[in-house]
Amino acid sequence: MRDQSEPFLSHPFDDDKLKEECGVFGVIGVADAANFVALGLHALQHRGQEAGGIVSHDPVQGFNSARRFGYVRDNFTSEDVMKTVPGPLAIGHVRYSTAGSKGATAIRDVQPFFGEFAMGGAAIAHNGNIVNANELRRELIERGSIFQSSSDSECIIHLMARSYQKNIPERMKDALRRVEGAFSVVAMTRTKLIGVRDPLGVRPLVLGKVGDGWALSSETCALDIIGAEFVREIEPGEMVVITDEGVESFHPFEARKPRFCIFEHVYFSRPDSILGGRSVYETREAIGRELAKEAPVDADLVCPVPDSGTPAAIGYSLESGIPYAMGIIRNQYMGRTFIEPTEQIRNMGVRLKLNVNRALIEGKRVILVDDSVVRGTTSRKIKEMILDAGAREVHFRIASPPTAWPCFYGVDTPQREKLLAATMSEDEMRAHLQVDSLRFISLDGLYRAVGEAEGRKADCPQYCDACFSGEYPVRPTDVLKSGQLRLKEDA
Repeated sequence: MRDQSEPFLSHPFDDDKLKEECGVFGVIGVADAANFVALGLHALQHRGQEAGGIVSHDPVQGFNSARRFGYVRDNFTSEDVMKTVPGPLAIGHVRYSTAGSKGATAIRDVQPFFGEFAMGGAAIAHNGNIVNANELRRELIERGSIFQSSSDSECIIHLMARSYQKNIPERMKDALRRVEGAFSVVAMTRTKLIGVRDPLGVRPLVLGKVGDGWALSSETCALDIIGAEFVREIEPGEMVVITDEGVESFHPFEARKPRFCIFEHVYFSRPDSILGGRSVYETREAIGRELAKEAPVDADLVCPVPDSGTPAAIGYSLESGIPYAMGIIRNQYMGRTFIEPTEQIRNMGVRLKLNVNRALIEGKRVILVDDSVVRGTTSRKIKEMILDAGAREVHFRIASPPTAWPCFYGVDTPQREKLLAATMSEDEMRAHLQVDSLRFISLDGLYRAVGEAEGRKADCPQYCDACFSGEYPVRPTDVLKSGQLRLKEDA
């Protein structure tokens, strides 16, 4: 994990949130494609803030790459940097590590990864997590592969290198058939842009049209920033190969019932994106409405924990009739500081990021709406800030079920014993957080809010909800072999 001693880099508020691993973006058929990719990655920055990379291909200069630590805006807005990645075809990646050297990332871990094959070079960017990566890595090393990074994604390149297929898309199919877990992949050759989703479609990937060219993206909001038209989602288990001639579609995997990550609706995706034909913002508002029906309480104000709790808080307010108010204000510009981070400064913690609007809160019974409770450390601090501002009562309403299980499909989750809901009941969590009441939306309620009117189908769930239910659609092979986790069905 990242160094917790520097609050201005680790952001104590955000460290109590689940982190999506990364975002991917690719463009073909436009001049200076890397500039479009940089804009797309900027729109996907919420999916990964540790590092970013771009690989491009130019007919004259060949393949080129640029990899940097930090934000897209601080690296890929430089004319000098962007000159190094010319051409009409490029892919990019923003990273927050879940596999590999978390918090100690070397530049060699930053994607996209590149490989030179007999039929030419290829680059690959991967969103998700390979749950049998250790097993594959061991096998590949024994057969002579030399790994350059600690990332699970590099296994895909080595598997492609060992394939006997005659072209890169076919080699990629071979490689991905060996991979278990979640993957949305954007890749490129000298002339092709390739997109692939795993058979369950756990992580998102969409197709857009930009001028005479095409774009692939983790989310629709990144298509908007480059003026691209959203065409459709890449289907679970689908591979698209895009050239100057257009888009070819293949289905190289055995068909399975999709299990898209339901937490994308709750938190990961930007509220201005579209998932499964639904506005993320409207879904989150519906979650708030459902939460108000399931867990009403007499109060004076509904306040979001910014920013991810805002749409759900609006929905809760609309359904309950209790006024909505911005009782907590987020400092959008907190970053590095010239102040020496003394112990006193470190203890400020959440106050560096959030401030209570005392004039609204004082004397009020306050409902705080947040997207999730992970460790609970931030929730306690926010509660203390609200009480310090003079609130009479504090009621937490959480727009997801209790997060009781770690994710192994591309989300940075603490070990199970560090998840509050793994060791405490809802009432025990309420006592631990020292709030007047605490309620989570039910799993059925969440399903209803995302459009499943009958709720969750227990025998065949419509989404991946393993972080709530402990029911993993793909067995996390590496973790189980290490003995770090025991599944519910194995207990």
